[in-house]
Amino acid sequence: MYQDRIVLTSRDILEKEFKIDTRGYRPQEVDKFLDLIIKDYEEMNAIIRDLEREKKQLVEDNISLKQEVRNLKTKIDVLADSDTGNTTNADMLRRISKLEKIIYGKE
Repeated sequence: MYQDRIVLTSRDILEKEFKIDTRGYRPQEVDKFLDLIIKDYEEMNAIIRDLEREKKQLVEDNISLKQEVRNLKTKIDVLADSDTGNTTNADMLRRISKLEKIIYGKE
């Protein structure tokens, strides 16, 4: 998901060649720093992958819990309606409507 927003890969950093002139940087220092950047970059990508997996699981859990809450609310409503003993056509229509919402996944 976030990979399309990141311009460089660790491979791009590793293979980057710098022009050297007489007053340039020390190549060993540049290489050492780039190695550190590559390590951090790979770690960041691993963290992002872990967070994406965790987010996906949490979204699935959330959907499951919402469905369970919806089902329990319907059961409570049905039990409350059945306790009255005086069932009217309007009560039956409300029950059917609630059951349709559960079946078709609408709130």
